[in-house]
Amino acid sequence: MRARLGADFDRFARGLPRDFPAHVREAYGVDLSARYLDVMLPHPIGKGSGQLSLNPQQLEADAAAGLGFVVLKTVIAQDEAGAQSMAAWAIHETKMTVEQRRSIAGQDGWTVTWKGRGWDRSFADYLALVRTGRDLTRAGRLLALPSVKYHLPRLDEPFRAAEYRYTTEQLARAWGEGPLLVEKDFSPTLAGDALAEEREQILRWLREVPAQIRAAAPGPVRLAMKLMNACFDDDFQLAMVAASSCADALVVLNRLFDAERAVAYGGWDLSERNLRVLSRQPAGSAARPLCGTGNIGSGKMIVEYAKQGCSSVQVHTFFQLPLSEYAATAGSRTERALHQLVFHPDDGLVAALLDEETAGRLPRRDGVLHFLDLADAHHHG
Repeated sequence: MRARLGADFDRFARGLPRDFPAHVREAYGVDLSARYLDVMLPHPIGKGSGQLSLNPQQLEADAAAGLGFVVLKTVIAQDEAGAQSMAAWAIHETKMTVEQRRSIAGQDGWTVTWKGRGWDRSFADYLALVRTGRDLTRAGRLLALPSVKYHLPRLDEPFRAAEYRYTTEQLARAWGEGPLLVEKDFSPTLAGDALAEEREQILRWLREVPAQIRAAAPGPVRLAMKLMNACFDDDFQLAMVAASSCADALVVLNRLFDAERAVAYGGWDLSERNLRVLSRQPAGSAARPLCGTGNIGSGKMIVEYAKQGCSSVQVHTFFQLPLSEYAATAGSRTERALHQLVFHPDDGLVAALLDEETAGRLPRRDGVLHFLDLADAHHHG
């Protein structure tokens, strides 16, 4: 199998098979099926909200590459008159800078730096993008769902229900039939904002925001909350996860915040903290389904998140590396990244799952290894 994996890695450098999860199952007896918001996916690799998911061309390229899912750029909620309490987050992005960042432990990793926050075009443009995502989702080509930053009040303030209502109604109308799938973004830049200096304030948001969104929606909602890394200790991160019990899924955990440079960042410090925090959740607890994010540059790292209960992952930085960092010689950046993440013979996803089998941590069922068994084993204790 190892020899075959090396041969596939070399062969697919010129282009992935049209249905590479089917190839993986047939060639290696490995089922890459994954889940996000209870939607079954062909494999666990998705794209996090940001500059790489803000136009139809990007979504089409991702669908063609075989990506598992995409979260659209985060839109800032507004009321019917167009007022936005979180308007400070609807600012134009500067150019993204892909750079290396050395971790506290001395490991060199990648991070993407930019000054900018949410969607800065019209809400009508965003709704058009949601409809494009809906069509791709309905066609079974790519799950593509919206992301929103809603009003977050201070402790003594009420929620601005008019913003929740108008934004959610419009998104639901654009999404159409069935439950509205939506991700609530707790931005990493929020961690460095005065608004997030009080712990009780943050915990109130996590407890109450889901009910606000559901009350605002004209029909059923399936809600994921993307939690930030707050500027507090690990215990508080666990308290945030526990306070989010009303969400249908959690994305864990958004980027760290560098107060000195006033930018969010990733790399090895981020994955080290995220995995450390997740490992402290009680095994077998009735946790929400988890989606991992943070420093995902190998299939091995995807498996590390899966072992802490994550049934899928969101990647952002790895889709933007210099082309010389990918072994693939053709295809979009998404396709080149998938080639590396899935088929690398040492630390790709297939290799990492085979390693789990060899170590006795992932048994075959009916002759097949199942990626989801790793995450489900964590939740079932």
